[in-house]
Amino acid sequence: MAPKYGFRYGCLLFLSCLLASLVEPAMGSTRKLSALVEEQPFPMKYHNGALLKGKVTVNLVWYGSFSAIQRSIIIDFLESFNSLTPPSPSVASWWKTTEKYHGGSSAVVVGKQVLDQRYSLGKVLKTSHLTALASKPNFIGSVTVLLTAKDVAVDGFCMSRCGTHGWTHSGKARSAYVWVGNSETQCPGQCAWPFHQPMYGPQTPPLVAPNGDVGVDGMVINLATLLANTVTNPFNGGYFQGPPTAPLEAVSACTGVFGSGAYPGYPGRLLVEKSSGASYNAQGVNGRRYLVPAMWDPETSACATLV
Repeated sequence: MAPKYGFRYGCLLFLSCLLASLVEPAMGSTRKLSALVEEQPFPMKYHNGALLKGKVTVNLVWYGSFSAIQRSIIIDFLESFNSLTPPSPSVASWWKTTEKYHGGSSAVVVGKQVLDQRYSLGKVLKTSHLTALASKPNFIGSVTVLLTAKDVAVDGFCMSRCGTHGWTHSGKARSAYVWVGNSETQCPGQCAWPFHQPMYGPQTPPLVAPNGDVGVDGMVINLATLLANTVTNPFNGGYFQGPPTAPLEAVSACTGVFGSGAYPGYPGRLLVEKSSGASYNAQGVNGRRYLVPAMWDPETSACATLV
């Protein structure tokens, strides 16, 4: 029997100075840009549903052409979530904020990887294709992360979303998934800001990407956003504010904020690597540096930044 699908959420960093409102028919939901970043987010309600806590296995599906270096940037990022090796500020210290949500810690572990380099469903994907690809490996009880290459067009990509998270059903079992696209050649001003000038608004100089890849460094921002939102609201009964069809979640409530003093069009004060001029706010394994978004802190009811 074909699995049933639950769709919810699209994430778009458009100018990174706008928040999103979700509008989508029964087959999905997409966060569209409609409001300015708020300096102090409102309290977020816990709706008493399931969260992803304890060991959280993340399996990866690489759809299309990714270089070994690009894959290593993403893998190193995920393996940084629970590593105590990198000095502060670190990816692990950023992720630790999820422990403040009901139920304790969420320990991310990288699981299996599937490489679909032959574009098995073509280079133009519909929303239904995303769930088909996410459920194809049959990773029950884990989170499947689907990553699409820069030459893959996805329904709504760049127009209303940079990624999405939702869940699939197989019998009584539910499995969460995340999709993030590489915007390098399609819409870096929308989905890779602040590493590219925005399409609209103040045309401030873009920041230098910490791993030298605008598209993949932009994917890291969106992946971080969607993973945090997934573990704190995997099946639409966790932490969110507003109606379930248009929720603001753990990181989407803080869109466009990366450092202290952020305001629309300005990501905030960040750290800068002297030799390359790259901007970052979190350190990871293997000497990696990343830019991660602010996350809503349940203890302060405000967006928490690392720097």
